[in-house]
Amino acid sequence: MRANIWVSRLPWTVVAIVLTLIAMGCLGIARCDELTGGGGRFVRQQIVWSVLALAGMFLATTVSYRILCRWSYAIFAVAVLLLVGVYFLPAVNHAHRWVRMGPIGVQPSEFAKVAFVLALARWLMYRESHRRLWGLAAPLALTLIPTLLILKEPDLGTSSVFLPVMLAMLFAAGARRVDLVRFALLGLLVLPLVWTQMSREQKSRVTALFEQAGPGAKTTDQTYQLHQAKLLVALGATWGSAAAGQPVNDPAVYYLPEARTDFIFSVLGERFGLLGMAAVLGLFGLLVWRGQVIAGNTREPFGRLLAAGLSALFAVQVLINTGMAVGLLPVTGLSLPLMSYGGSGMVAHGLALGLLLNVGMRPGYEMTNEPFRYVVGSRQ
Repeated sequence: MRANIWVSRLPWTVVAIVLTLIAMGCLGIARCDELTGGGGRFVRQQIVWSVLALAGMFLATTVSYRILCRWSYAIFAVAVLLLVGVYFLPAVNHAHRWVRMGPIGVQPSEFAKVAFVLALARWLMYRESHRRLWGLAAPLALTLIPTLLILKEPDLGTSSVFLPVMLAMLFAAGARRVDLVRFALLGLLVLPLVWTQMSREQKSRVTALFEQAGPGAKTTDQTYQLHQAKLLVALGATWGSAAAGQPVNDPAVYYLPEARTDFIFSVLGERFGLLGMAAVLGLFGLLVWRGQVIAGNTREPFGRLLAAGLSALFAVQVLINTGMAVGLLPVTGLSLPLMSYGGSGMVAHGLALGLLLNVGMRPGYEMTNEPFRYVVGSRQ
């Protein structure tokens, strides 16, 4: 695609939202460095990963996403092999999540989320079987493979993303609502089986949701992290410490384990207050809405399902992460896209956004290298 065509077709509003979220995430990580005496090391590393993520995002827009359609099953197979391969590698912090290549560590589960959306979009693009209850078996099998592998790493947060994304893509593909409701009820029935497969640490994170300590109450080992996360949000009040200053001088009050990864939303609440948290949620809401608009404007089935699935992927992760940061959902260890510290997550979400932009740039059917493009509102 020529440069002038690329510039004119690129959904720049999405790019602006992404840049703003990345910048706010870096400010939150800088605040973590300030509170923990990190010396800015983590925010500098995050900036490097952000540059790589943005490079991957723009690179993913240069070639039509339709080329990936024919390779989607192969990409998913490679992702599954990597999820299996981590079990043959040394554990890091008692978890098999990483593939180490010298000083660089890659987390396959982050890329498996994008590979899953590609494969499911390919499966659903022309089939009618998913519009009957028995036809949901194949999408379920496609979903359970990465879900169970990631759950056993153990990684409760990432594994909880796949089923909601599958339901959203089935809805976008035209599955009957009554079947989706039945499917969801069936999922509730198998929750006891999932509970038996969870580790003791994962179970304690769920039970901690119902054991939250009130103001001034003594916390336990299981509830301490969640209590500190909510305390940071409370300390931020309306305007945050960036505008109003720190209300407490005791550094121990601001200590939060895994703040720059799992609880970056709480840190942003402390730094920028309620208004800052509302701004983050508003930006993510705009991002998901723009993704749904792209899906609605796309006439090619694979592209439409791909855009719908990627939008749902961001929506589900944001809801789970922010919900656990304010004590509404269990602490699952799921990162906040584009904002939490971590290279694999940044690059994977950059590629996902690149694919979303790619679909938005090519909403019609391509007959040749220069597409006869459907334009919304035209009579062509």
